[in-house]
Amino acid sequence: MDYFFLKLNKIKKNWHFAFVFFLALFLASCNNRDDDASKNPEEIKVSLKMKAELTAPPHVPKPTARRKAKQLIVDMEILEEEGEMTDGVSYVYWTFNGTVPGSFIRTKVGDEVEFHLKNHPDNKLPHNIDLHAVNGPGGGAVSSFVAPGHETVFSFKVLNPGLYVYHCATAPVGMHIANGMYGLILVEPEEGLSPVDKEFYIMQGDFYTKGDFGNPGLQPFDMKKAIEEDADYVVFNGKVGALTGDNVLTANVGETIRLYVGNGGPNLVSSFHVIGEIFDKVHVEGGNLINENVQTTLIPAGGAAIVEFRVEVPGEYILVDHSIFRAFNKGALGQIVVKGEENHRVYRGKIQEGVYLPEGGAIQEMPISDEDFEASQQPEKQLSLEEKIDLGKNVYSQTCLACHQANGQGVPNAFPPLAKSDYLNADAMRAVDIVMHGKTGEITVNGKKYNSVMTAQNLTDKEIASVLTYVYNNFENNGTEVTEEMVKKQRRSKSAE
Repeated sequence: MDYFFLKLNKIKKNWHFAFVFFLALFLASCNNRDDDASKNPEEIKVSLKMKAELTAPPHVPKPTARRKAKQLIVDMEILEEEGEMTDGVSYVYWTFNGTVPGSFIRTKVGDEVEFHLKNHPDNKLPHNIDLHAVNGPGGGAVSSFVAPGHETVFSFKVLNPGLYVYHCATAPVGMHIANGMYGLILVEPEEGLSPVDKEFYIMQGDFYTKGDFGNPGLQPFDMKKAIEEDADYVVFNGKVGALTGDNVLTANVGETIRLYVGNGGPNLVSSFHVIGEIFDKVHVEGGNLINENVQTTLIPAGGAAIVEFRVEVPGEYILVDHSIFRAFNKGALGQIVVKGEENHRVYRGKIQEGVYLPEGGAIQEMPISDEDFEASQQPEKQLSLEEKIDLGKNVYSQTCLACHQANGQGVPNAFPPLAKSDYLNADAMRAVDIVMHGKTGEITVNGKKYNSVMTAQNLTDKEIASVLTYVYNNFENNGTEVTEEMVKKQRRSKSAE
């Protein structure tokens, strides 16, 4: 009997232990459920204040990684100031923190943002800010209207992870955006984004000026063109050449690249593409949906996308809006230069070359009527060297810039450089002939071979003389002055053949 009671007591103790154990597990699971409930972004508590790191394009602030939600202080100043649209063309931009696009803002879910918006006293107009990441009236625009010489402070909690546009929403809204008042705000998920080797900030915008593309001088905004969506410039990061020449993006073979790409508009949709690469991942419209193995991604006006890819081969990769005349004729073109070892398993380049002329060897020509040609030959006042260079600069911007670029650097493996060009400097009459009649086939410029087609240009003798004089007197060339008589002589010699 004693044995029986001993066993019974032991069973009771074991049962009590088991009960306590499972009760503890139950309570722990309840606590976990409470923790999960606290994951509701509205309920996430913040710890400490932190001043936001803001960066000018194409740079991006450091990742938030796994830091806790903060009271994040964003300090931004509105500046109206003149800047360069392209070589010889200036424009009065309206900006957030002095750049187009404005500073990149990096937050994470649960952050409470205290936003300080200042309107510089030298500005002429009131402004505000509408952040698409804000859940509230006007995206903050209602609370942020600020006159020149004043500061406004408002706050909001970021709830939804993604990449969002911000812009000015002061009437007329389109005009404020068209003058450069837009940027990107990133809201990272609590766990942060996956690490990559390089991150860059790019934003497309369309601009509308009284003068056509390349017309020199200070160009005012043209409301009629903006309403008709007839953009003179479509550019990355606020100007022609913002991501070319000395401003190219750089990476190394094997690195992963993440581009935060926005489209400020105000009107045009972007068909964003990197020539020579395929996007491994695209966060469609900056949200949670991920598409893979994408060639070109659409980015609406007022929208964004995150694109990621790995570069396997060295070389120059061209960023474009694949509405392609915008890239080569309106400025929506940039470059990523990748350095490192060749990777012939992926890309071997040219392995054979021959001649193929199914339509004969004639040079392509731009159409020109007899009337236009005769009108172009009417005697006119001779230009001074300075006047000729000024005219040539204008002709260059409208005719040559797309292929040969703002600083004459050309496009690698496609269009030869005009800057410091041994080929150009060796023979001015040859250069006249090429502009006048075009050229096809292989040439060697500064030790590199190019094999492409330049079409004959529909230019007057004066324009040919001026544009070549401009090129020879810029881009570290030899200073030759090409005269109209030289052009006429070349035209006569060709006619006699």
